Amino acid sequence: MAARVKPPNGPQAAQPETTVGLRYMARQPILDPRGRVHGYELLFRNGPEAVFSGDGNLATRTMIDNTVLFGLDRLTGGLPAFVNCTTESLIEQLVDVLPPSMTVLEILETLDPTPSLIAACRKLKVSGFRLALDDFVWKPELMPLVEIADYIKVDFLVMDAKERQGQLRRLRGSTVALVAEKVETQEVHQQAGTEGFTLFQGFYFCRPVLLKGRKVPANRLSQIQILELLQHTPLNLNRLSELLKRDASLTFRLLRLVNSPVCAMRQEVRSIQTALIMVGDDTFRRIATLAIASEFNTDQPPEVLRMAFTRGRFCELVAEMCALDPTEQYLLGMLSLLPAMLRLPMEELTPALPLRNEIRQALQGTVNCERCMLEWIEFHEQGNWAACDAVAQANGFTPEAAIRCYGEALVWAESAIQFSA
Repeated sequence: MAARVKPPNGPQAAQPETTVGLRYMARQPILDPRGRVHGYELLFRNGPEAVFSGDGNLATRTMIDNTVLFGLDRLTGGLPAFVNCTTESLIEQLVDVLPPSMTVLEILETLDPTPSLIAACRKLKVSGFRLALDDFVWKPELMPLVEIADYIKVDFLVMDAKERQGQLRRLRGSTVALVAEKVETQEVHQQAGTEGFTLFQGFYFCRPVLLKGRKVPANRLSQIQILELLQHTPLNLNRLSELLKRDASLTFRLLRLVNSPVCAMRQEVRSIQTALIMVGDDTFRRIATLAIASEFNTDQPPEVLRMAFTRGRFCELVAEMCALDPTEQYLLGMLSLLPAMLRLPMEELTPALPLRNEIRQALQGTVNCERCMLEWIEFHEQGNWAACDAVAQANGFTPEAAIRCYGEALVWAESAIQFSA
């Protein structure tokens, strides 16, 4: 069972009194053409009902309050936060409590562009906020907002290519950044780039074109051998050192992580052997797995690695609530994105992984007890709150406990990725 590594220095996990309103919070990345995260859209829900059916203004006020309590820097790692706004929140300047330099105010397609709304948006723009028009469909009355918008978001599931081109012709001469929403495959991503979109929202980066029939590369096989060694107690130090000698890059990553806040060491170490003695076997397993995941993800967008770290840490934290092995759950969460890292189908990867058969099945998508935490966080990433609730209820943990663990996992993952690059 893995030892607990202290969370990195800095903001701590949200306390229960602040997480009551934060029970349903997720973020979706917005990436640039090189796969780097440009910002995150924040998704909130006001209460435990499956679909919000109450006062939209109340929901927005609660969302803004939650954002202040939780901290935008913590939610987005210092990147821009895209926040959905109602007419009330814009006209009554409720959004003024948010930091303008970090906030993009999303004007929903359902809002009526009245003179009051347009005047409020202009004032907010002068204050330093950036503006985005969400689910954009051209209307003449939107022109005053188009003129001051920084982003225009187009839903690729709603419009076909011909409709999109008609919309984009209306925007010729505008300097807005075009954001393609609901981009779930590499093919759609390529199409969006061809059409002139420069930012992309969706999980296409987790679904790259897989290379079926290709063998696992030799250097990755040696790292899988290391993963196998890490499952045994006590560690075979001689065999582990021999394998690490063959992988200078992995050794370098290990030393960086051991000397980082992720490990919370007070003394610098300069060798793997010293690290093992100082941090102990269980903590070393965690750090080594981080380093191996970083190596696996060398040629893929960093957001894949960030999500893998978040999934692994989340699954580990919730594991004890479900009487499951935290070490095993940590591996399950992290390795769930292995196909995106190596561009190989999971069914071709799992035979080489040193895991129990139930964990291999969970990685391949089989719904079993071992997969419950991974299933929760997958639904959470999509903002599918009802499915999250169903998983929590079926497996004996509460939404409040899950979101606390998710918040801690986000902070831990941000720290880990800084030192694993």
